[in-house]
Amino acid sequence: MTTPFDEAISAIAGAHYHNHRLEAHSDAVSDGLIRDLTDSCSALREDLKSGVVQVWQNSPGPGDRLRKVDLFVGEPDSGGEPDIHKCRIAVENKSVITAHRNRTSRFDDLKKVLGAIHSVRPEALLVATILVGLADRVLNIPDQVHKFYRDREDEFDRQILPRLSSGDERLWEEYSWAISTNRPGDPERTVELFRSLPTRKPGHTHIEGYDFVLLVPVHIDNVNPPLLPRPNVLGIDVDAEYSRMLAQLCAAYNARWHL
Repeated sequence: MTTPFDEAISAIAGAHYHNHRLEAHSDAVSDGLIRDLTDSCSALREDLKSGVVQVWQNSPGPGDRLRKVDLFVGEPDSGGEPDIHKCRIAVENKSVITAHRNRTSRFDDLKKVLGAIHSVRPEALLVATILVGLADRVLNIPDQVHKFYRDREDEFDRQILPRLSSGDERLWEEYSWAISTNRPGDPERTVELFRSLPTRKPGHTHIEGYDFVLLVPVHIDNVNPPLLPRPNVLGIDVDAEYSRMLAQLCAAYNARWHL
């Protein structure tokens, strides 16, 4: 099957590299997820068709310091804008690829979003998706190579960009100073950390926890073409997990708003 994560990989390939500073991968995941959930869940489909709920991306969350929510589905306020107090589905998309040491920060981000939304809308369906990088080294384009060419954008676009994610192994030597190295076992440790995020069973809306946490192994190094490997060394069946997530979210949506 094709998942939104395959589409995110295609988007990264089209851009020639993964920019962890931007929201391109997150937007691709959000687009695909809401499409698939709408197709597979008649209750949500009818609510969207009737205008009972609407969809927003990168919507402000509760509190001045909370970053925007990547995917927000809920009842609009009187002005047609998103209202966190009427949220029905909130999805956060993260990636831990360039340096697995950043996993703690991404984990903390997800904990903060969880606490903030649950405090004002405990019945909202909360979902986290995390791309977990399997590459042992990554050419850091956004923070290193692209920055090096910041006053020569045309040169970067002509001479460097077409070579990225093309399999041009010479890039490793030419930009050896821009390589971020991941330690052996980092992907496994990242998976273990995110699996410790609090989750909850269907119907237990009083518990502060995610309704689903989906971990997606990817191979992205910005030199070779990006991949969503099936099978993978982490033993995660992305297709099966994604199908299970869609079914679980639909069942919970029906239970919370259509009984």
